[in-house]
Amino acid sequence: MPITVTDELPAIAQLRHENVFVMPQSRASTQEIRPMRLAILNLMPNKVETEVQFIRLLANTPLQVNVDLLRLDTHRSSENSEQHLDMFYRYFSDVKEQNYDALIVTGAPLAHLEYDDVVYWQELQAFFDWAEHHVTSTLFSCWAAHAGLYHHYGLKRELKEDKLCGVFKHHCYFDHGALTRGFDDEFLVPHSRYGHIDVDKINTCKDLVILAGSEKVGAYLIKNHSGSQVYITGHPEYDADTLQKEYLRDCEKMANAPLPENYFPENDTTKRPSKTWQSHAFLLFSNWLNYYVYQTTPYDINLVSQDVRTNNYAE
Repeated sequence: MPITVTDELPAIAQLRHENVFVMPQSRASTQEIRPMRLAILNLMPNKVETEVQFIRLLANTPLQVNVDLLRLDTHRSSENSEQHLDMFYRYFSDVKEQNYDALIVTGAPLAHLEYDDVVYWQELQAFFDWAEHHVTSTLFSCWAAHAGLYHHYGLKRELKEDKLCGVFKHHCYFDHGALTRGFDDEFLVPHSRYGHIDVDKINTCKDLVILAGSEKVGAYLIKNHSGSQVYITGHPEYDADTLQKEYLRDCEKMANAPLPENYFPENDTTKRPSKTWQSHAFLLFSNWLNYYVYQTTPYDINLVSQDVRTNNYAE
């Protein structure tokens, strides 16, 4: 089944070019089913690219999902995307009284800022608290994962001198769990971050479980016991050339920018990188939508705010 988005959203053209099944709202309104309601809080400056990356993964499931794009009231993006935001995004203040089956909070290019120095940090904290009572399951991506772990559990990240950047092997620690169902013993995921939260600190939180990671990257996939929170410290949503674009931007800002590890063929920047993590990304998002959202959210979406779960598949 398809993802349902606003008919005029620019991302639709790119998704259809990739043979992704996207249904316009005008057609979806004729189907008598209860679609999942999912919101994406997009904190990235490159709005359309980020929309494409996440919607692509959401579309590869048998579930119909209606997507709302959200913005914070106190977060102003660059001028060249303000018109796009006005057309396709809703303010947090406009949806505070609504419920969603699922929510994705994207990363943000705020690697070296303390949380209290982020202009919209106070509102983002309120948003995190709102999600706990109005969303069945929230997926936090990269910077948002660290921010969410800090807000909910007081786990403060450390900023490393060297950037963790490249495509790395990961190991599945709980292959019998719902979220990791079907994962290979080893799988690849891109990372691009300075922030790091020590595994031992995470393990001190009784409500958190590390499902996958490695010695190199630390904890990659984390969840709380109810499944209402899922934290991803990497970037399974990345395109094949996203790390390449980031590397070229770094080269403009600094001499001897670090080369992404295990990314360029033979470490030759003139050769095209392969997307070796796509199968994992599709499976992860499919498992999340199925087991942590569809199988647990109440049919009456008004009951989400009452924390009513039809089943608990989020083991």
